[in-house]
Amino acid sequence: MSTAIVTGQPVPGSSLEGDLRELGFDVRLAPGPRDAEAALAAVPGDERVAVVDAGFVGHVHALRLGLTDPRFAVAAVPGAVTAKAEARQALSRAAHASGITPDALAAGLEASGTAVHRPDLGELVAVVASDPQSRNEARQAVAAVDDEAFRLRTAVKARDGFFTTHFISPYSRYVARWCARRGLTPNQVTTASLLTALIAAAGAATGTRVGFVAAGVLLLASFVLDCTDGQLARYSLQYSTLGAWLDATFDRAKEYAYYAGLALGAAHASGGGDDVWALALGAMILQTCRHVVDFSFNEANAGDPAATANTSPTAALSDRLDSVGWTVWLRRMIVLPIGERWALIAVLTALTTPRITFYALLVGCAFAACYTTAGRVLRSLTRKAERTDRAARALADLADCGPIAEAVGRAGRLAKAGLAPVLAAVGAVAVVTVSGLTHFGGPWPAVAAAGYCLTSGLAVARPLRGALDWLVPPLFRAAEYLTILLLAARADVNGALPAAFGLVAAVAYHHYDTVYRIRGDAGAPPHWLVRAIGGHEGRTLLVTVLAAACAPADFTVALTVCAVLVALVVLAESISFWVSAHQRGAPAVHDEGEPA
Repeated sequence: MSTAIVTGQPVPGSSLEGDLRELGFDVRLAPGPRDAEAALAAVPGDERVAVVDAGFVGHVHALRLGLTDPRFAVAAVPGAVTAKAEARQALSRAAHASGITPDALAAGLEASGTAVHRPDLGELVAVVASDPQSRNEARQAVAAVDDEAFRLRTAVKARDGFFTTHFISPYSRYVARWCARRGLTPNQVTTASLLTALIAAAGAATGTRVGFVAAGVLLLASFVLDCTDGQLARYSLQYSTLGAWLDATFDRAKEYAYYAGLALGAAHASGGGDDVWALALGAMILQTCRHVVDFSFNEANAGDPAATANTSPTAALSDRLDSVGWTVWLRRMIVLPIGERWALIAVLTALTTPRITFYALLVGCAFAACYTTAGRVLRSLTRKAERTDRAARALADLADCGPIAEAVGRAGRLAKAGLAPVLAAVGAVAVVTVSGLTHFGGPWPAVAAAGYCLTSGLAVARPLRGALDWLVPPLFRAAEYLTILLLAARADVNGALPAAFGLVAAVAYHHYDTVYRIRGDAGAPPHWLVRAIGGHEGRTLLVTVLAAACAPADFTVALTVCAVLVALVVLAESISFWVSAHQRGAPAVHDEGEPA
């Protein structure tokens, strides 16, 4: 049970106390500062508590918006303040010095250095009435707003892709409301979306036209549910740490499982099988590297005031294009966000073959990757970036360097600053090129991988603060994933590419998990985990050594064993971390998904 402390004199006829009880709070009245201090001191340190002014008049949803933090909340006007549990002492001091009104507590928290959050209420009304006249005016303003219509509108993300905005959200928001009225949770809808996508993948794996058509329809149904879970969370404000992680992780699992289903279906298709595992793995690699570019660029510019200002020619051009109107939707479509991408996959699955589907997906994603990356490179070069310590640390964590690169980095700290992306690119191109052009079983890929370990260590020897240093993590991802793909393809034996698909999927999960932890200010995965799975350079070196030492059939077995071991280690640690974070009531990450 959460506790709500209502400060000041209760207003006759006010519904505030009943509203708070309906929101799940145990209400305690505190007409004076001493009463409020005593009530605050009586609340256990790990229990959620809300401090609300008795004169509050407004929509219940406006009040709910301020009380979404799982540990501590102070309702204020016009919005609310959330604070970490360790701010309780500072809050108590503010209460003792200036009374315990929410506004005074908010000021005390800000003065003590605690970040204050005031949610945007939009059309909703939330005021503290000081007299009967202002109270009546506030009630009239509340009555003039359609709370239900507002909640439905704001359940939809403000910035989304063309397909999602015009073909999914107009009705999925009503599905979200239907779920809310029946007590369904966002996590339940997220799980239903995953199960639907897995059934779609199974349908594609049959290799029949009926199976392909059913797979396309079910994939779209899964996407509707994928939109619904987030809309349900926003509609009912049921945010949770576990839910945010499940939503983000399941999106990747659904898409990549569907790729595997298409590859299996192609092999089982009537009229002769078709091996498209290389295309499926290539699509997963391209999509994962696109996401790493997004994450890395955003983290590199976090906290940089120039990142949100029009301080470069490319930013000014972007604003001019957006002012035209229709170019906004065109630019959102050509980056192929999740809605457009899944619609493309679903339609082509139903009407064509897996090979054509993967060709179209690879071409579309490659164009989108070139478009977005080129724009970001130009933006980085035409404005002076100010890398914060947090940004440099985040890029280092995203790099996922293991013990070999760390040792090289310690020995190579004299490397010239600003060369990080050049060194990373040289090593990546070398190991990928040699792996693709030499025959399987030769020693040269392993030699190139040893050089890649050297250049990787030198690339991260200094903090990643350069204008283009955000390119280092995606270059590392591309080098590792493409090396695995090319060596498995050169092995030319049944099972090598599916095993490589499994290994890349397991490693990619670890990299996505790192991103979600950084986004949630939870820090990167523990150092022992990165060391246990070798780091990107260690895994690349291991795979090339296995290719040189093993026969093709044995190499397939080795890849399978590596995939299973990596998956077991990273999944066990990740699930344990997120479940414990949820139980601790860590703040939820409101993940808005891919940029549109």
